[in-house]
Amino acid sequence: MLPSSIQISGEPLSSAEVRDICRGLRDNAVRLLSLRGCRLCDRDFARICRALAGASSLAQLNLNLGVVSSPGRVKQLAEALRVNRSVQSLFLHGSPLTDAGLALLNPALALHPALVALDLGDCMLGDEAINLICGLLPPDGAKSGLKELTLSANPGITPKGWSRLAIAVAHSSQVRVLNLDYNPLGDHVAGMLAVAVASSRTLEVLDLEGTGLTNQSAQTLLDMVENYPTALRSLVLTENSISPELQQQICDLLSEGEEEEEAAASGDGGRVQERDRDGELNARPRGGSWICPRDPGSQMVLMTSGLGDSLLAETEM
Repeated sequence: MLPSSIQISGEPLSSAEVRDICRGLRDNAVRLLSLRGCRLCDRDFARICRALAGASSLAQLNLNLGVVSSPGRVKQLAEALRVNRSVQSLFLHGSPLTDAGLALLNPALALHPALVALDLGDCMLGDEAINLICGLLPPDGAKSGLKELTLSANPGITPKGWSRLAIAVAHSSQVRVLNLDYNPLGDHVAGMLAVAVASSRTLEVLDLEGTGLTNQSAQTLLDMVENYPTALRSLVLTENSISPELQQQICDLLSEGEEEEEAAASGDGGRVQERDRDGELNARPRGGSWICPRDPGSQMVLMTSGLGDSLLAETEM
């Protein structure tokens, strides 16, 4: 059987259901495990963590919305991740970690050989957590680190913390996606992030939705996009006090850069430029989301109910 997906959202899990999940993990039959907002007792959470430790097929683990709800559970998850070698994406959005909880988890994250995506949005983090997170973004030429980082809705982080993160991003040779939406960043922090983007050779997606920016920030970002070649492909600025005109200018410049790259790759740069002059090729809309490339050899199967014998569904090539 090929690895499959278990996705359950917002439901209480019985001991029997947890037993089936653990069996799938131990049999290396699960590639994605999502228990978003699920309710389970501490004993069953510990059972899942023990099975997770030895799972070699699990690539994505989603425990969003309060599943990791206590320091004891943080410790159990950390112990599992210290042994696990397969998890590439870890989602803990909406977990009451705090700086102390991340300090418990951080050693396992820093030493994990496969982890490339981490979601710590709405985890009640502050500047101490940022110091730890910067260690997961090693400078150019050092060990591998995170490629995707989400820190949405952590208002306890101060400008000092964001400045440290900006420096780490500027020097990281790995990070490609940075989601900072719904943090009270303001124009000053946005200016530091613009410098980080201009310095980064890898950052492709930056989400600054609802971060308290004004036209001042937008003008700085526009100047950066217009005058400095970067890897940036998507910049999300919705729900800020920024004029539609400035947002459209930034969007158009990013679209032009992407079209030029595509044209160079296809050897058809002249035709792309001609269509631009004729107005027949429109800029691509920039949405607020970005989808990571998925392993073409696997297919995610939605499983929201019917645990037990039908819990694990075989994927098709």
